[in-house]
Amino acid sequence: MRPADYEVISGGVTAVPGTLASGVSCGLKEKGKDLALVCMDKIAAAAAVFTTNRVKAAPVMVSQEHLKGGVAQAIVVNSGNANACTGVEGLQDARRMAEITAQKLNILPRHVVVASTGVIGVPLPMDKIETGIERAVAELSPQGGRAAAEAIMTTDTCVKEYALRTEIGGREVTVGGMAKGAGMIHPNMATMLAFITTDLNISSKSLRKALSTTVDRSFNMITVDGDTSTNDMVVLLANGLAGNPVLQEFGNGWQEFLDALEHVCVELAKMIARDGEGATKLVEVRVLNAQSAEEARKAARAIAASNLVKTALFGNDANWGRIMAALGYSGAQFNPDLVEVSFASNAGREVVAMNGRGINFSEERVENILRNDTVQLIVDLKEGEAEATAWTCDLSYDYVRINADYRT
Repeated sequence: MRPADYEVISGGVTAVPGTLASGVSCGLKEKGKDLALVCMDKIAAAAAVFTTNRVKAAPVMVSQEHLKGGVAQAIVVNSGNANACTGVEGLQDARRMAEITAQKLNILPRHVVVASTGVIGVPLPMDKIETGIERAVAELSPQGGRAAAEAIMTTDTCVKEYALRTEIGGREVTVGGMAKGAGMIHPNMATMLAFITTDLNISSKSLRKALSTTVDRSFNMITVDGDTSTNDMVVLLANGLAGNPVLQEFGNGWQEFLDALEHVCVELAKMIARDGEGATKLVEVRVLNAQSAEEARKAARAIAASNLVKTALFGNDANWGRIMAALGYSGAQFNPDLVEVSFASNAGREVVAMNGRGINFSEERVENILRNDTVQLIVDLKEGEAEATAWTCDLSYDYVRINADYRT
């Protein structure tokens, strides 16, 4: 399905019929909204992907328990406090968040997904959380997606939400989402949260397959600083209000849904990479003509994760040797003597290496290409037909400044 087949619409998660949301301030952060609530009119099919970090925050563990049944109806999220490394008390608090939310919405606690983001190792102030949930329930609205997206931000500098409308199985289907993340971003889930809604009618099993497939191609292809966090999750709810026949894996409309879901996830992932802490530009790493998709992904992710590559990009320096070095330790299979490297942006494209060796190129022209706020780094392996794209940002002085005093 081509992007032209999508109608990009406003509203984020609440662009989807049957979805309400809100975002409020309850005092967890010094300023701004810090508690979000998303709720569907009915129980929805649900799927999620969680952090691979062995140290998992309490809300991750609770949400894993709650989603074993493959259904959910509400998501409650707080920012400003990760509720991670908080022991038994933290687990009790995460469960209490679900219980309070369920009570106010008149639903079951196991149908509530819980998420938190912020400082690790600090107990949740549950009195503030309870007040915040009460206020969030009172302010639920079909136009509340933007407020919810604001409430999940931590060091983010901008709201991240996206929605589209398309046709699947002869019915109009909407997919909407919101995300947060700016630091501790790395493949296999990083310090990011993403919540996606759709009105597609789909089985829970098929929804899980669709989410895992698209996460591998989107959120697991971004990196900012190489750290993976304790709290990360991507949650997808499908309420079935589109009225299509129940979509099954590889059934009629399956690929169309995968494409639409991937498009939303990729757009949110790119927003996260662009908003990397201290970043001045979004960097798209494209690996072309690899032996397989897996080899292409290995190569793209290694280059995108290289701090040496990212600092060179911050300085607008065409240091292609750092790209070759990252490619070499990526684990991807390729012939170094075939590799071609180029830089591109809306200012043009310049090849800087061919057949694994440097060539004469205009430093001035490449510097002008790299001064843009969106840059492509293109690596042609000339080995096959597979390709992959990863997204990252440059690494600037401000990254150190932001993270040097994050807790204090």
